[in-house]
Amino acid sequence: MFVAKTLNAEHKDLVHDVAFDFHGRRMATCSSDQSVKIWDLNDDGEWVCSASWKAHCGSVWKVTWAHPEFGQIIATCSFDRTAAIWEESVTDSGHGLRSTWIKRAGLVDSRTSVMDIKFAPKIQGLQLATCSAGGVVRIYEAPDVMNLNQWSPHYEINCKLQCSCISWNPSPSRLHAPLIAVGSDDPNPASGGKVFIYEFSANTHKWVKIETLITVTDPVHDLAFAPNMGRSYHLLGIASKDVRIIALTPIKQDASQSQNNLTSFEVRQAGQFDDHGSTVWRVCWNIMGTILTSSGDDGCVRLWKANYLDIWKCISILRGDAVESPGDGNETGNATQQSGATATGQHTARYFKLAPTAHPAHVPWH
Repeated sequence: MFVAKTLNAEHKDLVHDVAFDFHGRRMATCSSDQSVKIWDLNDDGEWVCSASWKAHCGSVWKVTWAHPEFGQIIATCSFDRTAAIWEESVTDSGHGLRSTWIKRAGLVDSRTSVMDIKFAPKIQGLQLATCSAGGVVRIYEAPDVMNLNQWSPHYEINCKLQCSCISWNPSPSRLHAPLIAVGSDDPNPASGGKVFIYEFSANTHKWVKIETLITVTDPVHDLAFAPNMGRSYHLLGIASKDVRIIALTPIKQDASQSQNNLTSFEVRQAGQFDDHGSTVWRVCWNIMGTILTSSGDDGCVRLWKANYLDIWKCISILRGDAVESPGDGNETGNATQQSGATATGQHTARYFKLAPTAHPAHVPWH
């Protein structure tokens, strides 16, 4: 059963991003009011705002958590053309513990709005990737994880199209070369594919573009690699005018045939769904990489899962008015509304509204 409480404080403007920490008991939100808020889940199941501060001089587009192995660290990016790294400092004020978030570093290399920011998987150390509206992806690394004031710019990738989102491949296996997917929201349909896959070449120590998904020609607002828990292929969820699921299967090649030992992929579209009937803004995966969640301008969150035949279907719909509808595979967004519990397989789940919104399009996960 999933239970969520209404937040007891809100941003003063549109919330652009929500990010949960590794354990799911802390949440960071960012907004057009230039602020970032940290929420903690207390023992009563209520979300309490433990910190709030002005983080940038413009709208804050994205917020992300580092792996807890490196401490309580978040990173933010903004319309003001900067990204920032923040670390939590907990002090005893005499009336209990007080949490303060300190700005450890500011990344000011971009000349345009920084649209997205993501920490690398833990296996790659404390690395951070940003992408900008100018079409440049920059990768930074903290040489000393105990000193967050120093971040070295290691790589710069020119994507030639304005970038809107990025995603690291979270595979924990060292057998898989590091991958980054980059999405573009360039409105020009003549510019071709809007999703690019880059792989890090151990031979040249450079990021090389190995795939362009030419079937995705509409502006991309979000994308996410699925956690790889033993699959022989990678899954990529894409939010555009619809929801797409792309399977990337490595092709075995002889070392002599592989240029710079880069991976070649067989690209297959595993699913494409226009059930939202509107722009799709966000996609994310569960921790096992088996369920994809999408949200759109229809005010709904939809859950997608593959059956035993590897056919992806909508298994559930969460509506903005806290009404939940089951999906049956033939779901087109007009299923009979049901409240309370819904059974999926042998399990029963309840979904509750997280927070009210002033406008259907201003949902917290946008």
